[in-house]
Amino acid sequence: MSALRFRNVDADPADGFETWPYQALVTAIDRGLVPDWQPIFAEIRRSPWGPVARRVERYLCYRDRDGVSTLFGSAIERARKETAHADRAEVVARVRTAVERAGVTKAAFASAVGTSASRLSTYLSGKVTPSAALLIRIERTARGLNRGTGRWHCS
Repeated sequence: MSALRFRNVDADPADGFETWPYQALVTAIDRGLVPDWQPIFAEIRRSPWGPVARRVERYLCYRDRDGVSTLFGSAIERARKETAHADRAEVVARVRTAVERAGVTKAAFASAVGTSASRLSTYLSGKVTPSAALLIRIERTARGLNRGTGRWHCS
C-alpha cells in the first residue's frame, strides 16, 4: 500500500491519476514510490504524447535533475521511440500489402503510383517513410488495379 498523500490538492491518491490536477502528479513524482509511479509509466507507454506525458514533461523542464527526473525523462523518450518504431513498421506493412494486392510487379506498381522502383524499395524496407499523402495514393492505386491484370478496376 502506498503512503502517498496529497496536501492542499483536491484529489485522492486512490482516484485515477489521469484525473489528478497537475500538482498531484508532481507530488506523486516527488514523494511517491515505485508502485505510485507504475500507473503513470503505463500511461506514458500507452500515450507518449498524451496529456499525462506532456504534464510530466513540463514538470521535468524545471525540476532539479536527479535519478527520479532521469527515470521519468527516459520513460517518455523510450515510449516515444517505441511508438515511432511501431508506426514506421505499420506503414511498411501497409505499403507491402498494397503492392501485393495490386498484383503487378514492383516496378509497374511504382510507375502507377508515380514514383521510381528504387524509391518504392526504400518504402518497403522501412529506410524511408512515405508522406501521408503518398501512403494514401499507394493504397488507392492498389485498390484501383485488378489483382494480377495490372489494369484499373472500374466498377
